Amino acid sequence: MHLYRGMDKATLDAAYNNSAAVTDSAEILIRWEDRSMQLRSSRASLLVLHYATGERNRIDCFDAGPGTPWLAFIHGGYWQMRAKETFHFVAAGPLALGISVAFIGYTLAPEKRLDGIVAEISAALDILTQRVGAIHLSGWSAGAHLVAMSMGHPAVKSGLAMSGIYDLEPMRLCYVNDKLGLDKDEVVRNSPIALPTPSKPLLIAYGGSELTELQRQSVSYFQTLQIQRTNLHALERLDGHHHFSILEGLASPTGALALAAARLTTVR
Repeated sequence: MHLYRGMDKATLDAAYNNSAAVTDSAEILIRWEDRSMQLRSSRASLLVLHYATGERNRIDCFDAGPGTPWLAFIHGGYWQMRAKETFHFVAAGPLALGISVAFIGYTLAPEKRLDGIVAEISAALDILTQRVGAIHLSGWSAGAHLVAMSMGHPAVKSGLAMSGIYDLEPMRLCYVNDKLGLDKDEVVRNSPIALPTPSKPLLIAYGGSELTELQRQSVSYFQTLQIQRTNLHALERLDGHHHFSILEGLASPTGALALAAARLTTVR
């Protein structure tokens, strides 16, 4: 039985299984952990902010110095896996470019429904802006979805969404929903593609070697934004990169995404 875009359940599951599509994804995650540990050990201090009472309601702040702009990063993992600490390695690129970086943690599904996760990000931004002022927001995979959902926050001046999900209907119909428990109404409320277009610059980036559905999600979202508001948002395809390797473009100070983030942080 066809569930979505001509795909049955097994095909749809495979179409969104990034870990299975990248055969060495488990090894990549181990390397990310090691690189993140090395970055933490090389920094003089790490400021941790609490924005709510939950165990994961924390923000890790790497300060590049007085007066530097702040880039906040939201991790991925289909809203049900991973932790902010795994992704600290990506701060190396922005820090080298004089950009301070904050990593926002959030409660995972099924402990928290997606509505609640989106609300947690908003609460985190409330606390972070009290400390650092204006925020430029970035995120990867599920984190990119949370970036798109958070562009209306008054503290957010620009966004960088990498390899994201912007239409949640296939999430409701595939294996990802085993823990998310999305219903139709929640899908509508939390699908950026169905919501008003952000009035701030948003760069949508994806890898040219990602799963076809992941690529389509980014392209379709950008096209929808262009219909409503032209010349404000941008789309960037990083050829040769899959769902995991795309983050190297942010972790390196000469990477395309780190340089894009530097341009975005000039937005006032």
